[in-house]
Amino acid sequence: MKNLTLENIAAACGGTYQGPEHLRQQCVSSITTDSRKTEPGCLFVPIVGSRADGHDFIPQVMEAGALASLSEKDLKDAPYPVIRVQSSLQAVKDIAAYYLKQLDIPVVGITGSVGKTSTKEAIASVLSQKYRVLKTQGNFNNELGLPLTVFRLRQEDEIAVLEMGISDFGEMHRLASIARPDICVITNIGCCHLENLGDRDGVFRAKTEIFDHLKGQGTVILNGDDDKLAAVKQVQGKPPVFFGLEEKHPIHAGRIESRGLKGTACTICTPVGDFDVIIPIPGQHMVYNALAGTAVGLAFGLDLDQIRRGIESLQPVNGRFHMIETDQYTIVDDCYNANPMSMKASLQILRDALGRKVAVLGDMGELGIREDALHAEVGTFAASCGLDLLICTGPHCAYMAQAARKAGMEQVVHLESLEELLNRLPGLVKEGDTILVKASHYMHFEKVVDALQNS
Repeated sequence: MKNLTLENIAAACGGTYQGPEHLRQQCVSSITTDSRKTEPGCLFVPIVGSRADGHDFIPQVMEAGALASLSEKDLKDAPYPVIRVQSSLQAVKDIAAYYLKQLDIPVVGITGSVGKTSTKEAIASVLSQKYRVLKTQGNFNNELGLPLTVFRLRQEDEIAVLEMGISDFGEMHRLASIARPDICVITNIGCCHLENLGDRDGVFRAKTEIFDHLKGQGTVILNGDDDKLAAVKQVQGKPPVFFGLEEKHPIHAGRIESRGLKGTACTICTPVGDFDVIIPIPGQHMVYNALAGTAVGLAFGLDLDQIRRGIESLQPVNGRFHMIETDQYTIVDDCYNANPMSMKASLQILRDALGRKVAVLGDMGELGIREDALHAEVGTFAASCGLDLLICTGPHCAYMAQAARKAGMEQVVHLESLEELLNRLPGLVKEGDTILVKASHYMHFEKVVDALQNS
């Protein structure tokens, strides 16, 4: 890892090196917080968690071949190199910021209320047509996950595509100060994390903290169809690049044709020409993702054919509108997370499915004082989508079920818990059904997907 000697690591995080002098200038091969992923020459970062204290595993990882360990505890008599720090979590962020500067590769930072991961996938797929790209994996988009993503970068990588997720004010400042993006993409401003952020204006303020850490003459790319983002006129003296469905945006989509669950065909219009493309993942939100990918691709000098190939080679991610065909059902695995905006988007796609349409929905978290009203809003919308059956699970989903019935939907079932859902589900669904499975991550609806696949 470039310039990550033990001496430089200690300096980067304000730590104190304790160990053999001849190892000060030795570079670490990797950095991990997971003792099970120890490899020769790595740096171990012990994190104090609610269930375990990483410091307990330091002797084990050193025996397994780690070069050194950080430590919040005094280990001055340890027979191996230790970098003493006040906070392992803060240290890992400081080291990540230092390492990213050593690599000096462009960074695309992605945030927003909905669609961060699918937009990240679209952008990475486009850029991969020309560059070696490293992207955020899974949910590694927070104050620990982002540094761990940065540590996966190597000198051969040419662009980093980094997703940044937050739930409170100040978090984006801390994330963006590590990433220092050259290009910033914001997907939308929705009703997420309202417990901490209050309302959409609060969400907007928190997400746009990223602007304060934009690098040099960086570029901001925004969804111009979002009313909050459309109001942004300049960032650091430079106008944003807007994308959207409206023709007034320099990058927009026309002739949009839904192909049901097989995807969407459209024409993408840009200042340098237009091109026809088939987006292989369904939903209008994927058109927005393709537009974002187009904007970033143009910023990095890709031609329109490269951008089209990147969009058409998109692959779904598990838990993010991932289509699973079994002998009995078509399962739409969208259970990674949920909020009112993404719930409605997924329900809108489900209406284009063939055969019986079933939505298995669970509680949405972090919605603040309006959580019951927002669940009801989704229920009213679900009733307009031509579903054959709506199954709502969780205490807040009682309001969703009630609103759906009030809006005229007859086949509505409310269940109190995941356990009750797993017990009742076999008697509720039928062979040939298309089944949408969606809830906030804490509901563990991946167990519903597994049950359906194995039935």
